[in-house]
Amino acid sequence: MSAPPRKVLGRLSLPERTFVADALRTETVGGVLLLIAAVAALIWANIPALHSSYESVSHYHLGPAALGLDLSIEHWAADGLLAVFFFVAGIELKRELVAGDLKDPKAAALPVVAALCGMAVPALVYLLTNLTGGGSLAGWAVPTATDIAFALAVLAVIGTWLPSALRAFLLTLAVVDDLFAILIIAVFFTADIDFAALGGAAAGLAVFWVLLRKGVRGWYVYVPLALVIWALMYNSGVHATIAGVAMGLMLRCSTREGEKHSPGEHIEHLVRPLSAGLAVPLFALFNAGVSVSGGALGDVFTEPETLGVVLGLVVGKALGIFGGTWLTARFTRASLSEDLAWADVFAVATLAGIGFTVSLLIGELAFDGDATLTDEVKAAVLLGSLIAATLATVLLKLRNAEYRRLYEAEERDEDLDGIPDIYEEDNPAYHLRMAAIHERKAAEHRRIAELKSAERLAEVAGGAGEEDDRRA
Repeated sequence: MSAPPRKVLGRLSLPERTFVADALRTETVGGVLLLIAAVAALIWANIPALHSSYESVSHYHLGPAALGLDLSIEHWAADGLLAVFFFVAGIELKRELVAGDLKDPKAAALPVVAALCGMAVPALVYLLTNLTGGGSLAGWAVPTATDIAFALAVLAVIGTWLPSALRAFLLTLAVVDDLFAILIIAVFFTADIDFAALGGAAAGLAVFWVLLRKGVRGWYVYVPLALVIWALMYNSGVHATIAGVAMGLMLRCSTREGEKHSPGEHIEHLVRPLSAGLAVPLFALFNAGVSVSGGALGDVFTEPETLGVVLGLVVGKALGIFGGTWLTARFTRASLSEDLAWADVFAVATLAGIGFTVSLLIGELAFDGDATLTDEVKAAVLLGSLIAATLATVLLKLRNAEYRRLYEAEERDEDLDGIPDIYEEDNPAYHLRMAAIHERKAAEHRRIAELKSAERLAEVAGGAGEEDDRRA
């Protein structure tokens, strides 16, 4: 007997749906804070009376110089706070590999291929734009990253009823996207390496791993060790965020007997609000403050570097992710879920063109030493993300009524047992409960019908008596 054909973007399992809902809820709140922080940065940096204070705060240095950590606030936000963000990304990736969609190679093929195409095509668009325009090729990686928090914030603001399968697809895309962004940073944006410091960081990671395997508990053990590993990684010349993702990948994300949640899931639950609610918004506050005058925005479309970033985010991301998804479905003989259309996939692919946090970080690394071009590329990231968000909003709104119908079907729980009915269609006990509910409702309707019939007969009888009196 052959296996049933696999569905692309089909219904999630109940445990996966619950996990995705919890993760997206936190990311959505963090995304709204990210939006607020980005707007605050733009206002702070563009009001003439406040601009100098923004520069002063961003470039204010603090930290122990003896340890090589006398860094500016902006630097601390990019190298320090984003290590927390990448730590959570590492846990997410580990969980996806051992318990999520990436565990099954067939299911993993879709988000992995879509994410790879969604990074390769924007990079190719950037390179072609700059080869024909005579620009710098150094920024090829800037438009390759998707910002899941920003994308979810847009969904929250526009109020779309996007089905959980599409939201999960977007989340998994972003996880794979983050992994390859980390590899890009490690391979292409590491200059001179201090092997002594790198060896110390590796030794610290080994101690971290041994402590985890021995079952040692206590934040007072792991937090100081994590700070030492981070400092050594920073001084090694390898971007310090790599330490965060390495520690995240070491956490156990599979449950054992008697465990409701794995250690990785528990720690992610604790740290994710810190990442989404504090680390990423503060990074945005001190990295999104660029000049957005009419002339500066106009220059975005005339300079090859900035035009390449905008086209990469808006055109490259949409075509790459959509094309990768379609090709995967085509060559694996999988079919799209009956509830969705390819237009929905294209809308989500357009939404993935919102590249903020990691794109800003890569922009700084790619054009390090050229402050003017760095700011121009940041403006291009902001503008490209805004255009992608606007296009995605229009496309998603066109199908919002259909999304609402799917969402309501996913959430319906008529037997009030806490599990959506759509997940209990093969459970005989569910149908028995529903039969009892409908029998009670039928009995109530019969009682009301009998009562109304009696009232109507009484009215008719009373009316006939009055007519006889009038004739007499």
